[in-house]
Amino acid sequence: MELNHNNNKESPEYLKMSLASAMSLEFSRGLFYRNAKNPCINLLLKYDDGCIANCSYCGLAKDRGGDFDEKSFIKVEWPCFSLDEIINRIDLYRDRVRRVCISMLTNKRSPEDVKIILQKIRSRLEIPMSVLITPTILTQKDIADFKMCGADKVGIAIDTAKEEIFEIHRGKNVKGPHKWGKYWDTVDVSLKIFGEKNVGIHLVVGLGETEKEMLEVIQKIYDKGALSHLFSFFAENGSPLESVCQPSLGTYYRIQLGRHLIHEGIVSFKDFSFDSSGKLVSFNIPPKIFDEAISSGYPFMTSGCAGEDGEVACNRPYGNCLPGPDIRNYPFKPNENDVVRIRSHLFAD
Repeated sequence: MELNHNNNKESPEYLKMSLASAMSLEFSRGLFYRNAKNPCINLLLKYDDGCIANCSYCGLAKDRGGDFDEKSFIKVEWPCFSLDEIINRIDLYRDRVRRVCISMLTNKRSPEDVKIILQKIRSRLEIPMSVLITPTILTQKDIADFKMCGADKVGIAIDTAKEEIFEIHRGKNVKGPHKWGKYWDTVDVSLKIFGEKNVGIHLVVGLGETEKEMLEVIQKIYDKGALSHLFSFFAENGSPLESVCQPSLGTYYRIQLGRHLIHEGIVSFKDFSFDSSGKLVSFNIPPKIFDEAISSGYPFMTSGCAGEDGEVACNRPYGNCLPGPDIRNYPFKPNENDVVRIRSHLFAD
């Protein structure tokens, strides 16, 4: 496959890069709060006509005002660089980089462009690569081709805990193209192609689900052999949900802890207790195990694709919260003071 040379700064020759990744590769200047590191280079396809989807909470939504280049995504800037520049810079700072992730847009050009980008990176670098795929525009062959071209993992942003919420924010209610059934079918196809624990499902806490509903879908994902990666809702300015608050820290920490316990095989959804509103009120595990899990800090760290060492590489520093004491996804191991703060919120709200 050949690169499509033209005068526009579009994919596959050009990609957007998260500001955190640009800082890690020293394209952009800046400092990370508490000296966090960002070992995954997060890339986003770039087209003048943008994304045809219209998800209510997404900064890249079709109906959000402004040109594609002017739109933010997860509330941060995504500067543009050529693929050649990106590869050269990753090679220069190879000791800092443990994974590359390419995020698709819902755009008919995306599938073939992802294959071109994967092949070009693989021809120059030996590095684990993920693709955050868009089921709506993919065939089973496309997903198999991604693996053939060098990807070892895929992510699927289902985001919502139940079909009704999916339709409200991603489907018919916003005149979007996405279908709940297609997303789950793609999970099953991806597991067959990439294997267990090589498919990660993105879930956004705070779109209208209960804690019970979110933990139930986390169990479903675990039972299938996939992994769930949690995000806290963080409203984009100019989106239909710009005035909606984030979920409470208590809610988010409880779901993070529940996810950790499920994924570690310590407990399952059926063991949890909930009140009449769906709030998690007890994990129903021995106090020693409960205390050790919290004290470790690991449940509250970012969940994302791992590097070759098995540790999370895609840690998205401050991707869904402002830098400061109320961190939601810790991009590093929480220290003793962090754990004290987590404990103070765990059942307080």
